[in-house]
Amino acid sequence: MAAPEAPHSPRVDLGSLEFWGRPAEERDASFAELRRDSPLSRHEPPEDILGLADQELHRYWAIVRHEDIRRISRDPQTFCSGEGTQFGDAPPEILEASQSFLAMDAPRHTKLRGLVSAAFTPRQVARIEEGIRLNAKRIVEEAAPTGGGDFVEMVARRLPLVTISDMIGVPEPDRERIVAAADMLVSVADPEVFGERQPLELLGEALWTLTQFATELAAHREQRPGEDLMTALVQAEVDGERLTHAEIAAFFVLLSVAGNDTTRHTTSHAMRALTVNPHQRAILIDDLEARLPAAVEEFVRWASPVLTFRRTVTREVELHGEQLVPGERVVLFYHSGNRDERAFEEPWRFDVTREPNRHLGFGGGGPHYCLGASLARTQLRSIFYELLRVIPDIEAEPPEMLRSAFIHGVKRMQVSFTARG
Repeated sequence: MAAPEAPHSPRVDLGSLEFWGRPAEERDASFAELRRDSPLSRHEPPEDILGLADQELHRYWAIVRHEDIRRISRDPQTFCSGEGTQFGDAPPEILEASQSFLAMDAPRHTKLRGLVSAAFTPRQVARIEEGIRLNAKRIVEEAAPTGGGDFVEMVARRLPLVTISDMIGVPEPDRERIVAAADMLVSVADPEVFGERQPLELLGEALWTLTQFATELAAHREQRPGEDLMTALVQAEVDGERLTHAEIAAFFVLLSVAGNDTTRHTTSHAMRALTVNPHQRAILIDDLEARLPAAVEEFVRWASPVLTFRRTVTREVELHGEQLVPGERVVLFYHSGNRDERAFEEPWRFDVTREPNRHLGFGGGGPHYCLGASLARTQLRSIFYELLRVIPDIEAEPPEMLRSAFIHGVKRMQVSFTARG
């Protein structure tokens, strides 16, 4: 006779890479069951993709409902980020160098976020947003005569790449290798990516590339200021304190990943959604400028580009009749929250006019709400305004997906349209 299952441990293994290789709709059949029957469930440690066998692996509680994710996100005193935010474990030195204030709690989080925010002056933001609009126009104009190709390379990848590079002041010759390194940090679990090499080795190389570049650029900007965010970061000061080069480098790593991958993948998912929902595309095109703001919120909800983050319990707390104790881990499943029937009417209906739309695409609120949310929205509005204005008949084929429990990534996606220009 088989041994009985542990209490509150469903059969589905949310921590296995096989699970994250399934289509989103298939995964959500499991999440829908959990949302209905086991809104708080205990699971074995996630699959160890980095080969950290000598480290202690931790079980975790799965948080799958929209309101629970919001509650936990807004209660950092009970659910902290300082013990790590990634679903799986990684060596402490990699976490320290890559997560910046994402994996910090007050007061250190408050200080660093305040310093970084001080660098985003109104002048900086205005300069960045104008650049986004011009670059979106140029990218679509360059794509228009081709009649199609890989949408990721041709459109989705390009706008975030140039936006972040222009923001920070990354020289043209360095841009591709910086984005490639940022891609590696979130795609290392995919077999196509790591091939015959060890994922941990590739992770270390990518992190070294980004950290070394940022440290050198920060030192250069101290001596030769420019009109870019790196200059603003080295000059930013709050209560007489400035960011160290190590803090700037860690923020640069975070910005390279968050600024590139999330907007890029949302763009691809939204393009596919507009293809398979032609009625919604028609509604959007009918009054493009007025309807884009609401449509962008639906793009982000639909894509849920970040799939998971975790928190650590700091004090006893009750949730769904269970007593959680200090040191236990909770994992927030954002895609599940964005498909929660309790929060959204017909959550699997793609609706560019959906309002209200309290999606979790930029987090559940609280002190770790996405710092770049407004810039992401500007990029999405700008690129889809140009796409649907210049090549409104663009059609996307089914995408090839990244296998990841962190990023809802699109590796490749073919599109076709009437060549113009």
